[in-house]
Amino acid sequence: MEMRYIVKILLVIGEKNGYNENGDQIYYEDSDGYWQKSKYDDNGNRIYGEDSNGDWIKSEYDKNDNIIYYENSEGYWKKYGYDENGNEIYYETSRGYIMDNR
Repeated sequence: MEMRYIVKILLVIGEKNGYNENGDQIYYEDSDGYWQKSKYDDNGNRIYGEDSNGDWIKSEYDKNDNIIYYENSEGYWKKYGYDENGNEIYYETSRGYIMDNR
């Protein structure tokens, strides 16, 4: 009942939404024409996104679903490393920040 109410409201204000077979939102558009598109890996991790402003992000994940790389359209990037327990022990950014507890 509650979900139908939410969907009805979204349709009234003119939003469009698309989802993949896993229920991840892959498309969104509002009544002003702004849109976002997303891609996900098989584990449901968002690996790519872009919008109507020309902005984008991309991410990579390891076999344990830990993010290992992130990059955006402004040129910012970050690399990550993890120990065998999934704890973040390393990161490095395009701004020169480094944390290294390996």
